[in-house]
Amino acid sequence: MIDPKDLKFSRDDEWVRYEGDAVFVGISDYAQSELGDLVFINLPEVDDEVIAGEPLGDVESVKAVADIISPITGIVLEVNEDLLDDASLINSDPYGSWFVKVGNVSDEVELLSADEYDEYRG
Repeated sequence: MIDPKDLKFSRDDEWVRYEGDAVFVGISDYAQSELGDLVFINLPEVDDEVIAGEPLGDVESVKAVADIISPITGIVLEVNEDLLDDASLINSDPYGSWFVKVGNVSDEVELLSADEYDEYRG
């Protein structure tokens, strides 16, 4: 299991995990609990560009639809196909259920440590 202390967080409730030259992006436990049961996810395609501070996709729950705001700028290397088949995986394991793997990272929004994020979300 991924330890959230190893992740960085955006103020828009996305998390990032650096792995070599690649960055994995997902949403926080706080975000998934606020949204409720997730039923659908819309993600970019491999080779699409994502831009820091702009939507990279969206998630739909029984309560609402919410944009996934990209915390980084780069090129999508991989999409988590498992989530396209079963969005509820995010509810059961938000820190193990990444949306996209991004490379060629050239920019990022301000990112918080896990402790800073916990204090922010208080």
